Amino acid sequence: MRRDRYTTVQPEIVELCTFYIGDHQFGINILKVQEINRNPPITTVPQSQEFIVGVMNLRGRIVTVIDLATKLGLAFTAPGKYSRTIIVNSQDEYIGLIVDRIGDVVPVNAEKTEPPPVNIDGVLGSFAEGVLKTGDGLIVILDVEAVLA
Repeated sequence: MRRDRYTTVQPEIVELCTFYIGDHQFGINILKVQEINRNPPITTVPQSQEFIVGVMNLRGRIVTVIDLATKLGLAFTAPGKYSRTIIVNSQDEYIGLIVDRIGDVVPVNAEKTEPPPVNIDGVLGSFAEGVLKTGDGLIVILDVEAVLA
C-alpha cells in the first residue's frame, strides 16, 4: 500500500520594523529598511512641502528626509533623544523617515494581519496596508510606497 506524503504549507512570515509616532505604533516591512540613524545633520530645502524636513548626506548619497508624523496627518512632535531616522529604499532611492522612537522587529504571520479598520480614515487610512492586533494594542502596517508617492 502506497502512502502519499502530505506537505504542510508554512505560513508566510513577514518581519516588521516597528516604531512610534506619539502613542501610535506603526510597522513597515523590514525588507524596505536600509538602516536606522540617530538624528543626522539635515540641510533644509527652501520652498519644499511641509512634510519635507530637508536632505542629508548618507556616505555621499543625498537622502530626502520626511517628517513622517506630518506626512501621516498626525500632530507634530519635536525631535527628542529617542528620535531616529529610518532610511528606506523605495524605487532605488533612499528616503529618511523621522520617527519618535524605534520599537522591535516583530515576526508576523501574514495571515494574522487584518485590513485597516474603517475608522482609520483621512491621510493615515490611505497609507495603511493593514493592522496587526497585539497584546498591547494595534500595529498599523504602513505601505511605504504609498507614503512616498
